[in-house]
Amino acid sequence: MNTFGKLFTLTTFGESHGIAVGGVVDGMPAGITVDEAFLQAEMARRRPGQSAITTGRQEQDHVELLSGIFEGKTTGTPIGFEVRNTNQHSQDYENMRNLFRPSHADFTYTEKYGIRDHRGGGRSSARETLSRVVGGALAKMALRTKGITIQAYTSQVGDIVLPGNYIDYKLDEAEMNAVRCPDAETAARMEELIKQVKADGDTIGGVITCVVRGVPVGLGEPCFDKLHAALGHAMLSINACKGFDYGLGFADCGRRGSEMIDTFVANDGRITTATNHSGGIQGGITNGQDIYFRCAFKPVATLLRPVETVTVDGEPTVLQARGRHDPCVLPRAVPVVEAMAAMVVLDYYLQNEARL
Repeated sequence: MNTFGKLFTLTTFGESHGIAVGGVVDGMPAGITVDEAFLQAEMARRRPGQSAITTGRQEQDHVELLSGIFEGKTTGTPIGFEVRNTNQHSQDYENMRNLFRPSHADFTYTEKYGIRDHRGGGRSSARETLSRVVGGALAKMALRTKGITIQAYTSQVGDIVLPGNYIDYKLDEAEMNAVRCPDAETAARMEELIKQVKADGDTIGGVITCVVRGVPVGLGEPCFDKLHAALGHAMLSINACKGFDYGLGFADCGRRGSEMIDTFVANDGRITTATNHSGGIQGGITNGQDIYFRCAFKPVATLLRPVETVTVDGEPTVLQARGRHDPCVLPRAVPVVEAMAAMVVLDYYLQNEARL
């Protein structure tokens, strides 16, 4: 399946070293002003080559909108778009044609399809996520009209963890440094660790936290389509994402209920909760509080040092990877996490409207 969503959908196409990557967004509400400068800025947050701690591949990632927009507004019809690949170095992958890279999709793709594109991983490459950022940017434009905002940030790199929680920081300050962490001191330590790891020919993983504000009560379904289940599905579909939790999550699930329940209170005639350990979702349905969740990202599997593997015939060999690779995916994954969250929330918002 290459399509995500129910009412608001994104279908993506393209490979890392192909002619282009793109997609079709369907279900976009009509009459939404399309902010192309914002769209391109979102792409710049994800694009390669943006700092010393990301891959050196140089792509401007200019989005060409092909349909579904008239006089600067969405028409309600499918929005087609594409981004041309311009800086592929396919020759860097020639030594990988007949072997399997450890912890990559090479082996599983070959076993499943009987063929694979060895150039940068083909369809399994994280370059596919640029289409998600386009879909997410369009979703954000629609959510703006509802007063809903989404902000993600890097909260952990290796063993360096941002202290406290999201309410302790000005989250928009995450965009003031290359790591995308809202605390300058912690960000500097994270960046230094990534540079050290890169110099060693190694990689490092960590955690991205995301906060969704302004969501009304009532989004989500009580059984199989719980909102947090949809968010988990969306996040775990991102390359290198290995874990998801929301609200109190794994860190506090061993505590007593008396410590963690969210008691109800009245506030200016409106019922709300005194705390938000539930992460804005109860019974799979939003309760009006901030939604916050975390995504764990593994270290990138491509190491710039010799690693043992086997050929496609099962013969032992050693891989010496070449090319340009991220030592840590977190800085460039932040806008991807936001994009997936935006598409989920808009999709569920439209489902709620359709039911009214």
